[in-house]
Amino acid sequence: MTQIALVTGASSGFGRMIASDLAAAGITSYASMRHTKGRNAQAVSEIAAEAKEKGTDFRTIELDVQDQGSIDTAIEKIIAEHGRLDILVHNAGHMVWGPLEAFTPEQLAELYDVNVLGSQRVNRAVLPHMRKARSGLLIWVSSSSTMGGIPPMLGPYFAAKAGMDQIAVSYARELAPFGIETSIMVPGAYTKGTNHFAHAGSPADTLRASEYTAGWPKDFSDRMLKALAATDPEDSDPTEIGRAVARIATMKPGTRPFRTVIDPADDGSAISSPVVDRIRNEFLHRIGFPELAHIGEQPAGMWK
Repeated sequence: MTQIALVTGASSGFGRMIASDLAAAGITSYASMRHTKGRNAQAVSEIAAEAKEKGTDFRTIELDVQDQGSIDTAIEKIIAEHGRLDILVHNAGHMVWGPLEAFTPEQLAELYDVNVLGSQRVNRAVLPHMRKARSGLLIWVSSSSTMGGIPPMLGPYFAAKAGMDQIAVSYARELAPFGIETSIMVPGAYTKGTNHFAHAGSPADTLRASEYTAGWPKDFSDRMLKALAATDPEDSDPTEIGRAVARIATMKPGTRPFRTVIDPADDGSAISSPVVDRIRNEFLHRIGFPELAHIGEQPAGMWK
């Protein structure tokens, strides 16, 4: 039976790549985005052309992660057509660049709304169907910053990604009894090949930002950006994220990795993430719930 997948924030970048690779893997893949008849109309046309050229079931759907009504409409449409949704990829997010103090509280709330609350809204629309089916897969696109290097100028984005990562881990525990799996994809800081840095937001309090510029060493921001770019090898390929997600999606249930780090910049997340996840799993054993550590390790019939 063909699996049905939905990828949020898939008009470009990692989301577009992931949705395309899922379709190439034989999955009915919905690339969700805002403004399908407006500013993203070209993306809709390109995806339709790709589907026709490659013979894949690659589709687009209107979905705004900040609008529960938009989310509900999209999920209802998918369920009405297919009767289920097997895979949900939480990718929608936005990056910002600048001194943390210069971002207003409202800007941080907006970023948190997109990167964290958006996933909660989508989950509340999708999970009732997955729980009823007692199967499904949630894939979360996290960031190596949650357990790796944290350079300056990206504070609001890193904080939001950390919040999303924690929510993903909590959901993993609570959904395991329903047979719903969790897999967290952790990309490193790709400074080329995506639109993350090019489309990054900036502080609203420009006066406060200028005070930092005046007080910092000369060209601090530009040198920091160049330093980050230098950690990204010339041969790094952001398209490997989409291919890795597609491999996870097509793996046999119970064999999928809980977390996959792909970080050409090597900021340390590949070392720290397994340690933190192991400690968390050991705590589950300690409190008497080892079956929540990984769905593939559940005793036979545990949740029947």
